[in-house]
Amino acid sequence: MHAVVVEEIGGPEKLLWRERPEPVPGPGMVTVRLKLTSVNFADITARRGTGVTPVPFTPGLDGMGTVVAIGEGVTRVKPGDRVAVSPDGGSYAEVVLARQDLVYPVDPSMSDEAAASMTVLVTAWNILHLVARIQPGETVLIHAAAGGVGSVLVQMAKAAGAGRIFATAGSPAKLEIARGFGADVAIDYTKEDFAQIVLDATEKKGVDVIADAIGGDVFAKGLTALAPFGRMVTYGQSSGHHGSLSTDKLHRQNQAVLGYSSGHYRRNRPLAIRPAVEASFKLVADGKVRILEGGRFPLSEAAKAHELVESRRSTGRVFLTV
Repeated sequence: MHAVVVEEIGGPEKLLWRERPEPVPGPGMVTVRLKLTSVNFADITARRGTGVTPVPFTPGLDGMGTVVAIGEGVTRVKPGDRVAVSPDGGSYAEVVLARQDLVYPVDPSMSDEAAASMTVLVTAWNILHLVARIQPGETVLIHAAAGGVGSVLVQMAKAAGAGRIFATAGSPAKLEIARGFGADVAIDYTKEDFAQIVLDATEKKGVDVIADAIGGDVFAKGLTALAPFGRMVTYGQSSGHHGSLSTDKLHRQNQAVLGYSSGHYRRNRPLAIRPAVEASFKLVADGKVRILEGGRFPLSEAAKAHELVESRRSTGRVFLTV
């Protein structure tokens, strides 16, 4: 089989097409022949060397395909099953190895694209429900609202009965995407002061929930638009800079800043992912959430996919066909 391998840290050109032995499942393990995988920003972070993944490694967090073989003790799936999978060794490969707890049967009615987008679906669901504990009627601010996670967050907030949904993005086309998915107010953060717009629209109260994957100055400014009893969830720092805060306002106004990582859950509490998979897949099945495709490349051309995502010209989910 073949896989994409990063042998040294660097740019997209470091994504190399290599032949590798096909994995064999041991006890509790499953092998899956992939049909489709996708690009998460965490893949880019790992390739750049700003993550915690040592080289050499195969990038990729999720994919969909067909079970090839199962190890001793596996009862959740069988060979031939169509599944979504979060593999242990990276999903930029023709065949992947995964723990059975991270392999999920997929209903025939679900599209390949949705099944291969398990990470963004789980991330969005857990940000809103597990971490922020969103309640009907609460106001929400979602950054990068035309991206893979952001576009799903807008839809899931709408499905959760959120009140006003504020969304930020960096171009008129991306703002239109956010509006199309249900954002009530779309803000071009490159030209407008999103925090001031939120405060003006909420009688200076701010929003109840903020989802931020950008960090840096956006994180700090977002805190000024967080309402009393509000929750900010930080789940990345695509700006390349971490956010900073002063704690005095938090305790005075009963606010919370919380972190979330689907990857950390997969590594340390894999069973805790399942409820989010089931709930988010149901939203897709019910037509309340759809995956926006922003590009498609052969797996062997993963470098081109990374270039597109890094250019910030992409919207939604960029896929790799296997």
